[in-house]
Amino acid sequence: MEQPARVINIVTPKKFILNGLWFGSESPSKIIIFIHGLGGNAFSSHKLITPLANNQTAVITFSNRGHDQISSTKKVDNRKKKGYSRITAGESMEIFTDCVDDIQGAVNYALSVNQKALIYLSGHSTGCQKSVYYLSRFGKQKFIKGVILLAPMSDYASILKSDKNGNLKTAENFAGNLVKKNQPQSLLPPEIWPDMVSAQRLLSLATPESREEIFCYAVSGKIPDIFRKIKIPALIVLAQKDEYRDRPINKIAAWFEGNSKLEKLSINIIPFAPHNFYRFEDQVLNLIKKFI
Repeated sequence: MEQPARVINIVTPKKFILNGLWFGSESPSKIIIFIHGLGGNAFSSHKLITPLANNQTAVITFSNRGHDQISSTKKVDNRKKKGYSRITAGESMEIFTDCVDDIQGAVNYALSVNQKALIYLSGHSTGCQKSVYYLSRFGKQKFIKGVILLAPMSDYASILKSDKNGNLKTAENFAGNLVKKNQPQSLLPPEIWPDMVSAQRLLSLATPESREEIFCYAVSGKIPDIFRKIKIPALIVLAQKDEYRDRPINKIAAWFEGNSKLEKLSINIIPFAPHNFYRFEDQVLNLIKKFI
């Protein structure tokens, strides 16, 4: 049965306006903030999270600046007649580090409803990198009680695995030259890279030294400093048949276990599940219920 929801508008500290949905209690003791994956939006992956909404728990889903492939995001601008301007964003154009502002906007919205609520961040796919990066910037926050990482895969490892024709290095060089020419948001031509992506976005997703390469199990010798900054309890749920993995999922689980500094870390593998946990949602929900 689908959960009823109301539409919300989140205004970030930098005055971006993000569309979202609020599920569950209007006076919650717990609030789960869901951060969607690459190209997702406020309507993505609901079966993984919205059934948790009830008379004590609220769930927020929202479209961050990485929603859909190429999109626009409103920013408060009182000089305009409409009161806002439009900024180009989306999976192909977003700047990864903007996730800090996006997530802080959602956290502030949650706190405006109940300053004493227990808040949990829950990311799926690239939403995991965003959740971890956000938390790494602020250390241990008294109002965020835990983080849930659903299918936290390395985008770089996945791209490297699928680069059968060795196009990645050429694309990196092309993108790097565009950035040097002060054209970071120029799209790469399809003959250079088949996916629609800007120069800076490709370098963020597909280079080992990128700040976005947080789960760096595919990069020999790289210390996962950002991941190790997490101070709050974490639940990691991996899909055994994740189509974006570049190695057996138990080896990825071992990487997370070996590189965490957390005392409270739970790592779980859902047998036979794909990246989006389709038809295995109930198992994910049960793990999250126990965690929170």
